[in-house]
Amino acid sequence: MVSTSRIDVARKGFLGFSGYHWLVIAAAWAGWGFDVFDALLFNFVAPNCVPVLLGLQPGAPGAHEATVFWTGAITSILLVGWAAGGVLFGWLADRIGRKHALFATIAVYAAGTALCAAATNIWQLIAFRALASLGIGGEWGIGAALVAETVPEDRRVEAGVILQSSSPLGIVLASTVNYLIAGVWFAATPQTSWRYVFLAGLAPVILALLIRIFVRESTHWTAAAAREHPPSPRELFSADMRKRTISGAGVAITAVVSWWACNAFVPLLGSTLAGEHAAHLGLSADASRLLAETWKARASNAFNLGGLLGAFAAIVLSRTLGRRPMYVAYFLYSALMLFVTFGLDLAPPTRLAMLFFVGAGVYGVFGTFPFYLPELFPARLRATGAGFCYNIGRLVAAGGPLFVGMVSARAGGSSGVLSDTLLWVSVIPLIAALTAKYFIVETRSLPLQ
Repeated sequence: MVSTSRIDVARKGFLGFSGYHWLVIAAAWAGWGFDVFDALLFNFVAPNCVPVLLGLQPGAPGAHEATVFWTGAITSILLVGWAAGGVLFGWLADRIGRKHALFATIAVYAAGTALCAAATNIWQLIAFRALASLGIGGEWGIGAALVAETVPEDRRVEAGVILQSSSPLGIVLASTVNYLIAGVWFAATPQTSWRYVFLAGLAPVILALLIRIFVRESTHWTAAAAREHPPSPRELFSADMRKRTISGAGVAITAVVSWWACNAFVPLLGSTLAGEHAAHLGLSADASRLLAETWKARASNAFNLGGLLGAFAAIVLSRTLGRRPMYVAYFLYSALMLFVTFGLDLAPPTRLAMLFFVGAGVYGVFGTFPFYLPELFPARLRATGAGFCYNIGRLVAAGGPLFVGMVSARAGGSSGVLSDTLLWVSVIPLIAALTAKYFIVETRSLPLQ
């Protein structure tokens, strides 16, 4: 009789994954990529969207300051919704299964984003973004749990990093879609171009339907659900789970707060630097607008492509160093790059280029979460625990964009004020690196519970 393990080996293909393994990875990869795509569309359209909904002319006096403030305020509201969605849908996935919960999260965030296209005032936009945020917050933990429970034990790190690689690509896609729609196809009508950008957020509905049809339920969850009572989020703080929950939440809070403090304003930094550069050169209004869209895309792409490279570094770091030293390396590097990029007097093109190295650390560390957070929790609590740890950072981070937006708005939204404020973000990963030995649980070489 042929053993199950030998059958699994025989069916393995590229990188040690079978065809079905790749199907699950691809489904979660696309779900997470579109999740980030829908989440960040607002940051790109804000300079056109916010003034219109406030009754201001884009580019008029006061419009820039209003955009800076409302970008921070709406981003903070979004983060609170993400945290709530992560806990709600994570708990739901541990009760009804990964497949059905994943379908629900994608459908919710796609519908909420598309509804933003119909907003007629700022409060409607906030309501639709809040709806989308619930699904956006819930998708990651479910997808990470499904992938971790499906792939072979010795390939969990690679699968997790592949899953996370869709995040920076999702933002590159958002940047590209915004550039094509707002910067090329409808460049002459900035008052309405942002509505078409939001409509593009409806695309993930097709993915949700494919997941519903082709993805099977996790056998880990099925077995746990059959023999154990339904989970409760309170169990995350029981005596045997508390230290692991603190570890997961600690690294996630550090990463999410640092990332959001930077990424929420990377497009704004690009457009602000472009505006100052255009004014210095005396460019026309049309040329200034095109330069702003171009530098906005350049800033975002540099940050996110750096994050993609940094995420793949997790494969080597996790296997050679272990989990705790890996996080120390990421956090120290992030602090250094933030200091260099925002603390030194750099020319605008150089500062934009340095965002690649900032992204490699601040964004790259997210490549560790799809394999590390599921390692901390048993199957019956895995989606709840991973979702809670990942998204509690968003709740803590909610005040960051609002604070940066308020400071920048009061100072006129200049690139110098943005840089001076973001310089202080380097303190966050530095503190985490110095205290890592006290709160990060080592899970290297341990199988999923």
